[in-house]
Amino acid sequence: MSGSGAPGPGAAPCRFAHYFVLCGIDAESGLEPDELAVLYKWLQADLHGKSSDTADKTSGENFDQSPLRRTFKSKVLAHYPQNIEWNPFDQDAVNMLCMPKGLSFRTQADNRDPQLHSFIITREDGSRTYGFVLTFYEEVTSKQICTAMQTLYQMHNAEQYSSVCASSSCSMDSLASSIDEGDATSLAKLQRYNSYDISRDTLYVSKCICLITPLPFMQACKKFLIQLYKAVTSQQPPPLPLESYIHNILYEVPLPPPGRSLKFYGVYEPIICQRPGPNELPLSDYPLREVFELLGLENLVQVFTCVLLEMQILLYSQDYQRLMTVAEGITTLLFPFQWQHVYVPILPASLLHFLDAPVPYLMGLQSKEGTDRSKLELPQEANLCFVDIDNHFIELPEEFPQFPNKLEFIQEISEVLLQFGIPPEGNLHCSDSATKLKNLVLSDLVNDKKNGNIPSNALNMYELLKGNETIARLQALAKRTGVTMEKITTPLTEKKDGKLSCEELELRDYKLNVQLREVFANRFTQMFADYEAFVIQAAPDMESWLTNREQMQNFDKASFLSDQPEPYLPFLSHFIETQMFATFIDNKIISQWEEKDPFLRVFDSRIEKIKLYNVRAPALRTSNYQKCSTLKEAAQSIEQRLMKIDHTAIHPHLLDMKIGQGKYEQGFFPKLQSDVLATGPTNNNRWASRSTTTQRRKDRLRQHSEHIGLDNDLREKYMQEARSLGKNLRQPKLSDLSPAVIAQTNWKFVEGLLKECRMKTKRMLVEKMGHEAVELGHGEANITGLEENTLIASLCDLLERIWSHGLQVKQKENPERGQRNKGKSALWSHLLQYQEREEKQEHSAESPVAVGTERRKSDTGITLPTLRVSLIQDMRHVQNMSEIKTDVGRARAWIRLSLEKKLLSQHLKQLLSNQALAKKLYKRYAFLRCEEEREQFLYHLLSLNAVDYFCFTSVFTTIMIPYRSVIIPIKKLSNAITTSNPWICVSGELGDTGVMQIPKNHLEMTFECQNLGKLTTVQIGHDNSGLLAKWLVDCVMVRNEITGHTYKFPCGRWLGKGVDDGSLERILIGELVSSTSDEELGKQCRTPPQQKSPTVARRLSITSLTGRNTKPNAGQIQEGIGEAVNNIVKHFHKPEKERGSLTILLCGENGLVAALEQVFHHGFKSARIFHKNVFIWDFIEKAVAYLETSDQIGDNEEALLLQRSSCKTFCHYVNAINTAPRNIGKDGKFQILVCLGTRDHLLSQWIPLLAECPPITRMYEENALLRDRMTVNSLIRVLQTLQDFNIILEGSLIKGVDV
Repeated sequence: MSGSGAPGPGAAPCRFAHYFVLCGIDAESGLEPDELAVLYKWLQADLHGKSSDTADKTSGENFDQSPLRRTFKSKVLAHYPQNIEWNPFDQDAVNMLCMPKGLSFRTQADNRDPQLHSFIITREDGSRTYGFVLTFYEEVTSKQICTAMQTLYQMHNAEQYSSVCASSSCSMDSLASSIDEGDATSLAKLQRYNSYDISRDTLYVSKCICLITPLPFMQACKKFLIQLYKAVTSQQPPPLPLESYIHNILYEVPLPPPGRSLKFYGVYEPIICQRPGPNELPLSDYPLREVFELLGLENLVQVFTCVLLEMQILLYSQDYQRLMTVAEGITTLLFPFQWQHVYVPILPASLLHFLDAPVPYLMGLQSKEGTDRSKLELPQEANLCFVDIDNHFIELPEEFPQFPNKLEFIQEISEVLLQFGIPPEGNLHCSDSATKLKNLVLSDLVNDKKNGNIPSNALNMYELLKGNETIARLQALAKRTGVTMEKITTPLTEKKDGKLSCEELELRDYKLNVQLREVFANRFTQMFADYEAFVIQAAPDMESWLTNREQMQNFDKASFLSDQPEPYLPFLSHFIETQMFATFIDNKIISQWEEKDPFLRVFDSRIEKIKLYNVRAPALRTSNYQKCSTLKEAAQSIEQRLMKIDHTAIHPHLLDMKIGQGKYEQGFFPKLQSDVLATGPTNNNRWASRSTTTQRRKDRLRQHSEHIGLDNDLREKYMQEARSLGKNLRQPKLSDLSPAVIAQTNWKFVEGLLKECRMKTKRMLVEKMGHEAVELGHGEANITGLEENTLIASLCDLLERIWSHGLQVKQKENPERGQRNKGKSALWSHLLQYQEREEKQEHSAESPVAVGTERRKSDTGITLPTLRVSLIQDMRHVQNMSEIKTDVGRARAWIRLSLEKKLLSQHLKQLLSNQALAKKLYKRYAFLRCEEEREQFLYHLLSLNAVDYFCFTSVFTTIMIPYRSVIIPIKKLSNAITTSNPWICVSGELGDTGVMQIPKNHLEMTFECQNLGKLTTVQIGHDNSGLLAKWLVDCVMVRNEITGHTYKFPCGRWLGKGVDDGSLERILIGELVSSTSDEELGKQCRTPPQQKSPTVARRLSITSLTGRNTKPNAGQIQEGIGEAVNNIVKHFHKPEKERGSLTILLCGENGLVAALEQVFHHGFKSARIFHKNVFIWDFIEKAVAYLETSDQIGDNEEALLLQRSSCKTFCHYVNAINTAPRNIGKDGKFQILVCLGTRDHLLSQWIPLLAECPPITRMYEENALLRDRMTVNSLIRVLQTLQDFNIILEGSLIKGVDV
């Protein structure tokens, strides 16, 4: 079957074109309704939940539609050669893509202009083949087909007439709306509007000629096909039979070698094509000018960003070529990255079910004339970027980050566009319809015989648009950017007769293409200039790398992000999670063992160039915008190739044909002689020998393997498996579309979603659990807050895709829920319907029992109400958030809230337990109706409960949140209620509440304030009034009533004058209490919190330290100091977004304050002197009294000055704390002194002052640590390590102290 006479193996893959194809009507089988259209109706019926019976009735003959508008089956009439082994011919796919709507018929009254479109076939291994199609209309000569069409019209008109008569309200289209019931002229009217009369009309049918090529030489193929068409319609026969030209392009025209140009011959004129060199950007022949004109620059950059982030992109246009141009244009701009998912720029009607795919895709959908966007029902829109090309309009997904330096980037592209006379905001006037309109206007001017004074070249597009506000804005922009307007007023060089030179137009398009692509490529070169430093080369050889690919970390994401400028992070943190970036890094690793991917080779060479020109250290990343500097040379290299032709192919020549065949008949494409076209010449070395060197042949082979990818051995299989992680479905196979195949495809989707869920939850766990996970063998794990947010956002996307899979599109709109809005979310829609049903059931219950908040008793007998777990309640919390405007936003907020509460799996299980609702909303093949997979999916989500997330609290920072606080006193030793007036102030990472009075005789209060973030401290105090003022507080509990996070602030100290250290207020440091379910309160083992917080109350009164508790020895105390300081140092060495609470490291259980207290307590002489407690603060005050009165004696003047300065600051700080307008006790004052000394880097100066002052001998034993010179010196050295850090204290710690 393969073309046996094809050139030898070295040359064969280097042919310019692989196939020539002819599609049209098969005269023998006659008019057949298009099976694919029938299948499409079956799919539509399934989509909208109808039974297949009704679908069967509507399929086949559709009497509602005029026969000229129906689709009929087309067929591949011929293709040459029969088959090529390296690119097998797929007849069904080619037929479907050449004529996506099937055959169409016209009469002499209709427009029959030829149409050109292109298509792409992506094979399962990712390699691509391009098709270029010219569709034209040919007169139908078969009497049988003309008669069949007449019969169809008679049946159609009879059907329409009976429906007019039957309809009392006469509810037909506007064309029949004026017909009275039973009007005798109604049928005549109908027939006049909608007729085909065999005796009066000429019938035409569509036919197409197509070239299939390995590379996208769009301009060359377009010219060849147009010349071929002209030869058919011309009055004169072509110079040679058509077979000669087709044979020439199939077998005698080679691919131009890389970096060279080639001239070959069409029917009338030579055709030139060129191919970029090995170090230039890859070939792209689709005019980017059209893409920018169709979309506008701003829109294009937004769509481009969506493509980079691998969202679902749906292009929508009436014109197939526009779909292809935009799709190819945008994917071209991705260099050095490549789109890795489903790519179908022209989606045939039979593949519409692919819009249901829960995977990233880039697809083009043909819009029918007169249908607007609102009528297009899509399965999911949460993650969809919808591009209406014809109307210059896009709909974007919510919450996606902007491209870095977007404004400067747009500015730079604008400058390039303006130099070529293209308005940056796009130009709808450049559309085909506008051009046709303009031509009509000009022809009218000619016909009205008044235009003798108007030269045709004066009426250029710019003149027509002179009053346009777009042009006015453009002129203003041009002025600002310093671009001269002359370039715009005369955008193209014109010949003397006013016509544009085709070559000049083409050259301009080539130059514009390459310059725009250079600007885009330059952005990536700048952004990823140091990417190689972060690639992890872990495997010793390729085999072990391929085998362990799934377990391996290939790229150090956290370090890479920490090295980037802040403004880039939102975009880059998402982008480095994409499949295209993963594949790019995979290619980099594989390049150790085999030849580099061509895209990677070009990109790496550009990075080398950058580093050569501006030698900058990788660490010095800035967000300064650097413009592209290679525009001129890129344009010059293309110009040189097109001006100086490198190679010329053999001229078309007469073939050894049978006489009498290949006869010319104007307007009809001849039946070609298949024997001369089936095989090439036996010896075709004439053009191969022109490039004599073996290197040139190697180049060709390599280029072929780069572009076509024919390696199908086991290694390729491994590669595909390695690359398809998280991407189970590559391309839809066009040739087999039975319902069984569609079901199998959906099953692949289900498996893919489950695998993706497993991977995502595992990654989230591993990254979050840090060192503990590393010890368990999960690999290096470090996560930034930014990276965590990216992972959670991608989990939200995954859930949205799962909820969109197999969704019944036609859902009745609930009038209360408002109209269908832009941010439609399948998950939120499901939740709303569940909420509605549950609320109805609640209201219809006969005796509703109010569920009161349960309370549980604490050790001290004070009750703490427990929160009820409720899916509906969590929804209401989200619905009350006025900041969120769309359903997608609400769904994401609900996911984040459920994840933070560790209820995501439980809530979703509850939602899916309503099977009746699931059946109503989802088709039988949907993921959510596959029981086993659904259970596994919920199990994977359940594993996320092992760690603490604050993904709701940390994102929605401005919302109002209700909090509940409970004060728990120690009843055995104190009054439960104090007679004084207590107050409380709660602080968190995002702010504090201010002082709030606690209602008298109450231990519990609720309050609402703006989100405080993670809670850190509580200040509690009272005014010491009344008889029972002294109060022994065990702890304070505070709970966020939305997220359920409960914080415990241990105290264990007295509040009151004349007791303990005499404090009337205390600062308490918080710890997060583990979340527990209603049944298992207090039993469940708890997850270690994200930060180290105190786990037991610190009882620091001197009595307890010298009394019951076992005293730590000197070694343990020194170790404690080292540990506390080390924790602070580690805190500052983490990336900023990763740091925990510094307050806990200073004042928490094992913090610096506690460690220094242990030092000062060691060897303290007596706890009680004359029945009075003695505290560290008493020693400090005595030291201050001594230092203020004595004169220091130093060895030299410098030491004396330093000592005096240290004394002065020490005394100043202590006095400021003593005179502060706060009722803080002695231990509280010591805590403030340590915090201020740490902040201002003074502790290491104060310690020697205290160690050497005389009061120490009276108050400390001989063996006390503070009296041991070596220990003191060691302590000073340890504290000096904190000098390098900028320590910022929480406001609540030092409130009111003015130093």
